Amino acid sequence: MSKVSVGNKVPQFKLPATGDQTIKLSDFKGKNVVLYFYPKDSTPGCTLEGQDFRDNIRKFRARNTVVLGVSRDSLKSHENFKTKQKFPFELISDNDEELCDLFDVIKDKNMYGKKVRGIERSTFLINEKGVLAKEWRKVKVDGHVNEVLKAIKNL
Repeated sequence: MSKVSVGNKVPQFKLPATGDQTIKLSDFKGKNVVLYFYPKDSTPGCTLEGQDFRDNIRKFRARNTVVLGVSRDSLKSHENFKTKQKFPFELISDNDEELCDLFDVIKDKNMYGKKVRGIERSTFLINEKGVLAKEWRKVKVDGHVNEVLKAIKNL
């Protein structure tokens, strides 16, 4: 499957998520979708990012936008993370890296001097027509959610 790019339709996907759901992009036809990819459940940066999306969820909903978190963690890990942080949105489990590959977010990283493959923190805004409207790569958590909200306002 080819990688997604801004201005093009995002291919359909279907993956398991929290709440015992299978999420398909087509479930959100007519809505904007924010897909935020993060490295690992319950780590400091990922927790802060999720909390920021959580704390601004009303603003997203007011703009006809669904927020979905994505990582390679298991559904069990996702359920614990979602419950503990009281996230009002679903977390997609991408064990097989299907969505990660589609959005090209798996990168080689240095962790304590060792090379590891992991998710590069990234966010993607899909408009209500299913077209990738904007992408943010190498995301810094601080202030990021406000940037995403601003982009939605400008759609």
